[in-house]
Amino acid sequence: MENYLEVDGVTISHSRDDRLVDAVRDISFQIARGEFVVLLGPSGCGKTTLLHAIGGLASSRLGRIICAGREVNGPGPERVMVFQEFSLFRWRTVRSNVEFALECNHTAPSKFNKIVNDLLKQVGMEEHADVFPDRLSGGMKQRAAIARALAYDADVLLMDEPFGALDAQTRLNMQTLLLEIWERSKKTVVFVTHDVDEALYLADRILIMAASPGTIKADYRVTASRPRREEFLLSEEFVRLKRQIHDAIRAEDFRNRNPDVEKFDQVVSLAPHNS
Repeated sequence: MENYLEVDGVTISHSRDDRLVDAVRDISFQIARGEFVVLLGPSGCGKTTLLHAIGGLASSRLGRIICAGREVNGPGPERVMVFQEFSLFRWRTVRSNVEFALECNHTAPSKFNKIVNDLLKQVGMEEHADVFPDRLSGGMKQRAAIARALAYDADVLLMDEPFGALDAQTRLNMQTLLLEIWERSKKTVVFVTHDVDEALYLADRILIMAASPGTIKADYRVTASRPRREEFLLSEEFVRLKRQIHDAIRAEDFRNRNPDVEKFDQVVSLAPHNS
């Protein structure tokens, strides 16, 4: 598969007490076009910082990020962010929020109605097109935010724990909706979470991060077949894969607490065990 996004030796630092502290250090990986990759790790491991750098919202001290053959030096039309905060314009209706992306893309106004109607139908918000955000539930706000992100028609969706503030059932519904949209569009997705279940349900690959500073400790390929639906979360295959992820995370924690243990390769490919 064609590599569409490349992170090459990236170190990102923040100023703290008049000195530079690395938030993430020497991170490298490649993502193929149309791949769904999850950055999984605990709070404070630099997942969001790395995602913002891919989006061009933060700069690296060392290394480079390449998207579609061009080095990332700021935001670009091929990448769009979806944040955990719903980030809708409260003075615009749902329809007008989606239209904002079309305005930014200089889309002909004559095309607005069809594009917006199609996108709102995809996310199940067509009946709420003329509602303002303060009248929407959290799940509805995020549906509208996803519709607006899709309206940019970017090749890469960068999603920063977009369902983290939702209740469990709404979160699962949104995960399933995202999979349905991704299966149709085949956009490249980089998705941040600290939830193992969410990572396994969504991902083609899971990049497991450790903190202090943030590094990629394992590259796990999820072999479960697609399309995935809610029943997968109750399957023996899911339980087996979840156990493997937890084993990988525990192994990393053990090595961090026991630095004299012989070091292993920074990126590990974990093949599923036979049942």
